Amino acid sequence: MKDIRLPARHRRRSPGRLAGLLMALLLVILGLSGSAAIAAPDGTAAPAPSKVRVPARAMDAVAAMQPSWNLGNTLDAIPDETSWGNPKVTKDLFDTIRAQGYRSVRIPVTWTDHQSATAPYTIDATFLSRVKQVVDWAQSDGLYVVLNVHHDSWQWISKMPADHDNVLARFNAGWTQIASAFRDEPRTLLFESVNEPAFDNATDAQKTQLLNELNTSFHKVVRSSGGGNANRLLVLPTVGCTPSQNFMDSLSATIGALHDSNLVATVHYYSWYPFSVNIAGGTRYDESAQKDLNEAFARMHDTFVAKNIPVYLGEYGLLAWPDHNHPDRVERGEALKYFEHLGYAARVAGVTTALWDPGTFAYLNRETLKWSDPALFAWIKSSWTTRSGTASFDKVFVPKSSPITAKTLTLNPNGTKFRGLWQGSTPLTPGLDYTVTDNQLTLTARALTRLTGDRRYGVNATLQARFSRGLPWTIDVITSDTPVLSNATGTTGSFTIPTQYRGDVLATMEARYADGSNAGQAGWTPYQEFNAAFSPDYPGGTIILTPDFLNALHDGTAVTLTFHFHSGATVTYHVTKSQGSVTGTTS
Repeated sequence: MKDIRLPARHRRRSPGRLAGLLMALLLVILGLSGSAAIAAPDGTAAPAPSKVRVPARAMDAVAAMQPSWNLGNTLDAIPDETSWGNPKVTKDLFDTIRAQGYRSVRIPVTWTDHQSATAPYTIDATFLSRVKQVVDWAQSDGLYVVLNVHHDSWQWISKMPADHDNVLARFNAGWTQIASAFRDEPRTLLFESVNEPAFDNATDAQKTQLLNELNTSFHKVVRSSGGGNANRLLVLPTVGCTPSQNFMDSLSATIGALHDSNLVATVHYYSWYPFSVNIAGGTRYDESAQKDLNEAFARMHDTFVAKNIPVYLGEYGLLAWPDHNHPDRVERGEALKYFEHLGYAARVAGVTTALWDPGTFAYLNRETLKWSDPALFAWIKSSWTTRSGTASFDKVFVPKSSPITAKTLTLNPNGTKFRGLWQGSTPLTPGLDYTVTDNQLTLTARALTRLTGDRRYGVNATLQARFSRGLPWTIDVITSDTPVLSNATGTTGSFTIPTQYRGDVLATMEARYADGSNAGQAGWTPYQEFNAAFSPDYPGGTIILTPDFLNALHDGTAVTLTFHFHSGATVTYHVTKSQGSVTGTTS
């Protein structure tokens, strides 16, 4: 690990040191900034030319950071770097990220277990040195870096309403040490005051006042530390990093009061909540989800970007997707629509976006340094520069129990032009295999008969709708019938419903008592949360009802479950809990 260099004011000046400073001044005159170390005449370190020439204007610098990626659940893991299942960071990781087209990385850090909880709130030197090593690896690859205070937000900063002075003192002490350790880093390093700040038992007005105090104090501590921190880009969040208008207005006021042209606003965006976790019937990326995204980015633009305050979207994604340890709760094609739309909306709004990657095989496999889902990454990457066409769904269900008829999807060209349907390298024939009228794509009975073949349950063929630019939209042709459920018994700790899926795919589950009221742990909606209340086990031929869902049911009261499938089929089922035992019946 590299040693942490002391601030210049603590070093003994010498003729050699002066020569090194003159060399650094020459590099500044040439428009370069330092990111590594070169030897001055006396062997001391002096800034070397960076691989990145940082624009003077904050707006231009943040634009140059697009796209960005999060090193999630690593240095922010509690208590240590590998505690949440990710391997230790290597320089190869940043080599990969840079090669994949990323221009910046956000490095979340949780300092709590590496900082004393009492004055003088000292940060462990070994941990600080490790953080610096990781930051320097990223910068050596020409990446901008955003370094922050992360889960400290809910571990101790949230107690600020009741313990104001101690929290503020610890916060200031932490940033004093971080600013000192990194004061000689180039301007490619940005500081973010705190991630998703929260305050216990506080009103919105109190939250904004406390965050203003933290952001203002952070600004004063960093700027007063001198060196590269004098004009370093500083990133300030809204309350909870929420893009709601009231919190963004408050942050805008804070930024205006600081009179500093090197400030950046940050918020996070994880989509419309029902869609992001598949609850309350949010199974599709529908008009509600699209409206939520459009309005969020419009607010970011109008509140900040239009006033020449850059916006760094420090985290984006879906709250519960992907999760390679469980069935997909967000349908794949609908998730791709979200990522495609977000990339476009960010470009229109002038917002730099940072994908939240928690590791453990979610996006980039930290062990193999390969994308866990290359096709998904292709959609994310494409969204950085262009639009791709989609359709109303990525599946066409053909019932096995009835004659084959034509099926229609709605094309969403997104500014592109539809160029045809393909199966592998073979184009389908317009007029015979499909027709297009006013963006209504209809697969003929003739084509579906050929594509379904022997009509085995499941995916029989995969098509591509190709457009004039962007990525093709994949359409699975599936033979299915209405699923069949069977009676079952079990306990609140283990209960499954025998299920013949017959090619269909589970979308959501309603749960109601006989009087029509909602049943289950999500009492505000009858549509329970996918994987939290229920989960399909396709290989095992069951639907799992979770202990959390079953324990939330009234004892001795029958509950009617309605399972909704992506084909449009619905199946009704009944469960009754009685003193820990559970009975399920089809009637």
